[in-house]
Amino acid sequence: MATYSKRAGKRYNSKKRVLNKDKIESTTAEVFETLDSGASKTESLVSKYQNLIISVVVVITVSLFIYLSYETFIYEPNKKDAIRDLNQAQYYFSLALDSDDPKDLFNNAINGGGGKFGFLDIIQNYENTPSSNIAVFSLGMSYLNLKQYEKVIYYLEDFKSKDILLSSIAMGVLGDAYLEVGDQKNAISSYEKASQFNSNNFTTPKYLYKAGLLSLEMGNKLSASKFFRKIKSDFPSSKEAEFIDIQISKSE
Repeated sequence: MATYSKRAGKRYNSKKRVLNKDKIESTTAEVFETLDSGASKTESLVSKYQNLIISVVVVITVSLFIYLSYETFIYEPNKKDAIRDLNQAQYYFSLALDSDDPKDLFNNAINGGGGKFGFLDIIQNYENTPSSNIAVFSLGMSYLNLKQYEKVIYYLEDFKSKDILLSSIAMGVLGDAYLEVGDQKNAISSYEKASQFNSNNFTTPKYLYKAGLLSLEMGNKLSASKFFRKIKSDFPSSKEAEFIDIQISKSE
């Protein structure tokens, strides 16, 4: 009985395999037919939009190439050239600061000399490089020393730097320029901003003191007192704190 059942089982299973085989072959044929149909549709689609697809691929490839080429062959070499040219302009600037007759040296720093770039050339030719940003700051300082205050304002009013101390000094110089052209409101605002960039014992009390003196001159004793008292409480060892009590008494 057991033997019969075993053989019967074999015959049943064999038939099932045949049925499954026919079904699989039929399904496989359908699948390939579907694939062939899908391939034909894809080929038709590619053929129809071939020019568009090629154009898109070309644009992406060219864009990537331009970006990489800019980074490798233009931006990086530009940074090195900018540093070299900035060093020369800064050399004239340094000489001017130590000179008894600095006008020509400041002009060389600004416009270039001896066939070398000045700060204006660096800003124009090396845009978006760190050297260009430093050139803007130095240009503002140069114009301040030449007493061309409108130009100081033009170049420094939108100046920004990751160097907090540089930003503080630039804002303070901007305040000096505003003061020279008679814009006391913007001068105080600039001094106050300059004092807030980077809390230190040098620039912070210096610009707080300037803001206090100007506030006092304008008759705003309350603001003057605020600036002077901040120096007394937060920067007691600074140079400005030596006679701060006298200024506080004037503002009260």
